[in-house]
Amino acid sequence: MKIKILYEDSNILAIDKPSGILVHPDERSKEETILDIFKKEYPKLEIVHRLDKETSGVMLLAKNNKAHEFLKKQFMAREVKKTYLAIVNGWVKNERGVINKPIGRSPKDFRRHLAGRGARGEMREAITEYKVLKRFKASCVQNFSSCALPRVRGGTLGDKNFAHTSPFTYLEVRPKTGRTHQIRVHLKFLNHPVACDSLYNPDNPCPKGLSRLALHAKSIEFKDLKGKIQKVESPLPSEFKKVVK
Repeated sequence: MKIKILYEDSNILAIDKPSGILVHPDERSKEETILDIFKKEYPKLEIVHRLDKETSGVMLLAKNNKAHEFLKKQFMAREVKKTYLAIVNGWVKNERGVINKPIGRSPKDFRRHLAGRGARGEMREAITEYKVLKRFKASCVQNFSSCALPRVRGGTLGDKNFAHTSPFTYLEVRPKTGRTHQIRVHLKFLNHPVACDSLYNPDNPCPKGLSRLALHAKSIEFKDLKGKIQKVESPLPSEFKKVVK
């Protein structure tokens, strides 16, 4: 698989990660990962942060241990600025907002995390800012099998497979912390879950033509090892453009 490099210096790579590829090896899967692909050319490569398998967009990789530690410190100090784009179900009421809600584990599904009532285990601070870019209606499908998305436990979601129109909101999202599935969990807590999310949002309709999680890492801003601020952006995926016209 050919993956576009958006930025490169002697220590750091920023790539345009496609949707549908794992970042690092998973015990349950033998799929080729981002780490597998780039370690062929950069044998000392290390993962600095993660994007979920179905999330696309800009992602940083460290070419050596020094760069890895340097970037990790920035992430821990919350100095790295990340911006995402998301399409969510329903019309978000407020033009802007902040979701400040700790995240724990779901008591029902080990794969899922949860904000608010019912969460279990260690509750970790999580803050997400959002801004409405557009509210719109789109033709959609009722059944995830029509979107070529993975089946959820229990089979496909009903027998209906008709096109109809539903409301969606296009958001710019800025996570201030870096918890697992943070944006997906927080937007579900807001009652506007990310569209086409088979894990956190299996029952809502998916915009027609979008066959993947509607979450894209648009940009990232960080300091390189020389102390210079670098901002790297990933182009909007074509499937997003078709939905958000």
